Amino acid sequence: MSSGVLNICYTQRYSGGVTTTIGFRPTGDDQRILRSAARPGETTTDTIRRALRLLDQQVWEEQLRRDAGRIAEEDLNAEPEAW
Repeated sequence: MSSGVLNICYTQRYSGGVTTTIGFRPTGDDQRILRSAARPGETTTDTIRRALRLLDQQVWEEQLRRDAGRIAEEDLNAEPEAW
């Protein structure tokens, strides 16, 4: 992968399985990160997909922390029985 080269990443969206093409021009630093993060035999596309899954996990965890902070003072023992 040389600097300035347009790389195409084919991804499957979760809804409907429609394939979408995303263009990406990695900087030198991006290339370094991709090389160091790649697992043996893993393509650049696979490395980027794995990074996207990690980013998705990070977003989910941030939302979890916000929700936990919002309900931290909630006392379920004070709530009426839902049964």
